[in-house]
Amino acid sequence: MLTGPHGGLLSQMASVDSHLNQVSRAIAAIRKGFQGQLRIDEIAAASGMSASSLHAHFKAITRMTPLEYQKRLRLQEARRLMLADGANAGNAGYAVGYDSPSQFSREYRRLFGAPPRQDIERLQAMPDSAAAY
Repeated sequence: MLTGPHGGLLSQMASVDSHLNQVSRAIAAIRKGFQGQLRIDEIAAASGMSASSLHAHFKAITRMTPLEYQKRLRLQEARRLMLADGANAGNAGYAVGYDSPSQFSREYRRLFGAPPRQDIERLQAMPDSAAAY
């Protein structure tokens, strides 16, 4: 396998100190506390990188900054709460770490293309197999 076309990637993934492995540790740390305030220095320490190295390698691998990744996690979880649990937008936004309902709504619309209520109503009207959150 290591001599095949993806051998380099497999070798890098197996290396404990690879950037891919370090970014994976950063992702795990962000996922663990995505509702709270993102502290880059803590995420960098958990991943074994400096803050500037974390930012550069995180973006190279995920095509997002750590903050953008956290926002996406928050918004996807809020969408799940509204769709699966029936939470309203205000409660869902607050549950995932937003203090401002207007900021939550603005960022939600930017990611999903519609305000929370409209997006959830559209998803609920879809057949079960097509409603992906």
